[in-house]
Amino acid sequence: MSPFKLQRPKWIPRWLNIPLLIFVGFVVVLLFFGDNNYMRINKYRSEINDLKSQIKNNLDSAAMYEAKTNELNTDNESLERLVREKYGMKRINEEVFITDIP
Repeated sequence: MSPFKLQRPKWIPRWLNIPLLIFVGFVVVLLFFGDNNYMRINKYRSEINDLKSQIKNNLDSAAMYEAKTNELNTDNESLERLVREKYGMKRINEEVFITDIP
């Protein structure tokens, strides 16, 4: 054995040793400075939640449009009403008066 023994300085606590410091440093590097850091994971998680809500809204609107299309394909009266109101079409020999009353 060598006559000189390394002693820890008095200002370093007894429970603090080198393997613990290395482990804590490794965890800090992984959490804050790595490619998959904590901030990036939170950002991706919020983007995923936003995209899921957009998907839900789009599915709801797609179902609404599909129901309207189905209604127009099956019901001739609703199709005629839509064509008359939206596109201003009329039957032959029919007079249509459009007024702008609020």
